[in-house]
Amino acid sequence: MLSSALRLLSLAAIVLVTTSGCFLVPGSRLSNCHSRCCELTEKTQALESELANLDAHNRKMATELGQTEQELATLDTQLRAAEDRLANYESERSRFYRRFGRGKATLPRGIGDQLAKLAERYPSLHYDPTSGISKLDTDVLFDEAQAELAGDARQMLAEFATILRSPEAQDLRLMIAGHTDDRRISGGDTRDVYPNNWHLSAARALAVADYLRVHGIDSSRMGVAGFASHQPIAANSTPGNRQKNRRVEVFLVAPDVPVVGWTETLSTVYR
Repeated sequence: MLSSALRLLSLAAIVLVTTSGCFLVPGSRLSNCHSRCCELTEKTQALESELANLDAHNRKMATELGQTEQELATLDTQLRAAEDRLANYESERSRFYRRFGRGKATLPRGIGDQLAKLAERYPSLHYDPTSGISKLDTDVLFDEAQAELAGDARQMLAEFATILRSPEAQDLRLMIAGHTDDRRISGGDTRDVYPNNWHLSAARALAVADYLRVHGIDSSRMGVAGFASHQPIAANSTPGNRQKNRRVEVFLVAPDVPVVGWTETLSTVYR
């Protein structure tokens, strides 16, 4: 190392002066060289220590980079899985539309217009005129992790029921489906009532059905389903997307449309 060479050089100079009897190098000069040698030795040691610290830091950064790459790979896998589930859901919806028909003609005349006007007045209600599906935002209908209807939602559902009680809509049936995001139910007291998202999604759909029943919609016209987090309309990757997935959907279907639980409408099934 440089420090060792400098020490040997200094020692050699001292020996040379001592053995030769010649004072070719003044003592002050030699002292300065010795001091300079010590100074360079200290700097060399400091640089070696800094180099060791940098090497350790580089190894730490390489380890963290490897962990980050693994986490990114895991997130990418989860995202692809969520996108696959979303694609499957969209495919199911497309099959539903193809099977049951699309367009305003699927609803009685005037009912679609009334629902569209109702949706304009209540932002929590989304009505799709091409399919006749009404979607209700559960963040407005319910408090977090609860299935009891919030006060602000009751007036909207009461008006919704009024439309469905009209003579033009009296033959329509309702399939009410509850959905959640993919987050686990938190809080011990809440989990005692809703152990998982299946229970919560079904309870919310039931709450909507019960309220409509109280407001004059006959129970025989309604079916209820809970899908938990398994039919997302957006990847559960952001708070905004998770909010979209927390919803209750109301499918308005004609009496001759086959729906699970109402297969008596198909004469070919039961003979």
